Amino acid sequence: MNTNADIDAIKSLIAARETAIANADAEAAIEPFARDVVVYDLQPPLAFAGADARDAEELRAWLKTWREPGPRVEFRESRILINGDLGIAYGLSHMRGEKIGEGAVELWFRTTLVFKRSGDDWMIVHEHNSVPMKMDGSGLAAVDLKP
Repeated sequence: MNTNADIDAIKSLIAARETAIANADAEAAIEPFARDVVVYDLQPPLAFAGADARDAEELRAWLKTWREPGPRVEFRESRILINGDLGIAYGLSHMRGEKIGEGAVELWFRTTLVFKRSGDDWMIVHEHNSVPMKMDGSGLAAVDLKP
């Protein structure tokens, strides 16, 4: 039976990942990923699966491109639904910080996270981050959109 405790556990897991990213802690950021996780992300190579998604070295390298303490990512306007041992959280993510050599960065993008219960814990089995494309034919992402 699903309870508010399940929703609270998923919210806590999301908040812990946000903190890990802000603290540039790659190991903690990937800790909630299941071994067979599939991730579709904003930066190349875009798709990661299993061991590739759980490779802290690549995430660590990306985190080093941000000024300390790291990018702030907030999962906003989210909704969490649970059915049995599966859960889904979706909403908008807001990332801001300062990239080394590039200056201030502020991105809004849609995030969908799928969770599977593993014993008493929840694991992330799928993550999808996406940005809508501009409708002007340029093929550019509309990263300047705000909710």
